[in-house]
Amino acid sequence: MKFGIVFANTGPFVDPVAAVEFAQAAESAGFESLWTVEHTVVPAGYESTYPYDKSGRMPGSDHAPIPDPLVWLAFLASATTTINLATGILIQPQRNPVVLAKEVATLDHLSGGRMQLGVGVGWLEEEFDAIGIPFAERGRRTDDGVAAMRALWSQDQATYSGEFTSFTDCISRPQPVNGTVPIHIGGHTEIAARRAGRIGDGFFPASGSHRVLAELFAIVRETATEVGRDPSAIEITCGGNGVFGADSMDEVAALVDLGVDRIVVPSFLFWKDTADSLARFGDEVIARV
Repeated sequence: MKFGIVFANTGPFVDPVAAVEFAQAAESAGFESLWTVEHTVVPAGYESTYPYDKSGRMPGSDHAPIPDPLVWLAFLASATTTINLATGILIQPQRNPVVLAKEVATLDHLSGGRMQLGVGVGWLEEEFDAIGIPFAERGRRTDDGVAAMRALWSQDQATYSGEFTSFTDCISRPQPVNGTVPIHIGGHTEIAARRAGRIGDGFFPASGSHRVLAELFAIVRETATEVGRDPSAIEITCGGNGVFGADSMDEVAALVDLGVDRIVVPSFLFWKDTADSLARFGDEVIARV
């Protein structure tokens, strides 16, 4: 079992000194990855429904800083050596996939192959309006962008023709250290699960009961089989808020039984006494698995 930390680029860790101390302490404690979140802008008074809280609003203040995930990860790449650098998630349809492919491959190259790209379609329609991307196209743009990026990462002179992105004989260097960057499909819906089964290297539902997760994982595997892919090759990552406290090992065992490969816990668990709390988690949970 791998362990990561999600919401890594929030709270006190938007500060550069605190971010470096946090990343280095997480690496020392045995965490395998740091996962960032993204919002380029948060339009004041937004009416879209945040899907991960009953209130329909994002937790915390709309004015809370959310550093760009790729820039934040690049900053920490030079301060760490082994921990993987992940987006969980990056709102891929809001970005030009040709430019994004170059940014991600560059970060992967500079970090020695430590990049993991988690992508999602997004939920905040007002943010799409501000960026100038049609909200209704976000799913199709995600599929198109994933294919375009993989072409640029894998082909010597890349050619790709899709609904929103097309190019011929384009050379993009550097390419990823391991030939590609794993792409994890984020989301807690059946559509996201099917997308992960069709095109994902991984699946990352942000939340859900064990019953819901089991249903989503089954959809991933069934879809992969239908399109001729190996279901076991799709890495499963999920949140582990319950992996903290007296019942930690029971929750880990339950997630293992569901087929989870990586558990990510929220960074706010470590906002206070960061180094000590990370070390305790490493000793009490990671070292026991």
